[in-house]
Amino acid sequence: MAEAKKKNIFARMGSFFRACIGEIKKITWPTAAATTKNFGIVLVVIVVAALLIYGLDRGLYALLNLVMSTGN
Repeated sequence: MAEAKKKNIFARMGSFFRACIGEIKKITWPTAAATTKNFGIVLVVIVVAALLIYGLDRGLYALLNLVMSTGN
């Protein structure tokens, strides 16, 4: 069985970069309004998560102080 001749490295690189450019042209970028909306959602989620973690931390700290003070 005869092996297919392999392209040289430069031909393969050129083919790769042409395929990359073709894929980049297919990208649809979000609008400024969509990006702003998504940024706002991310900020809200971060603030809510931070508040939950803060509340859990303070609650557990208060519980630990309660347990430690009744141990005497």
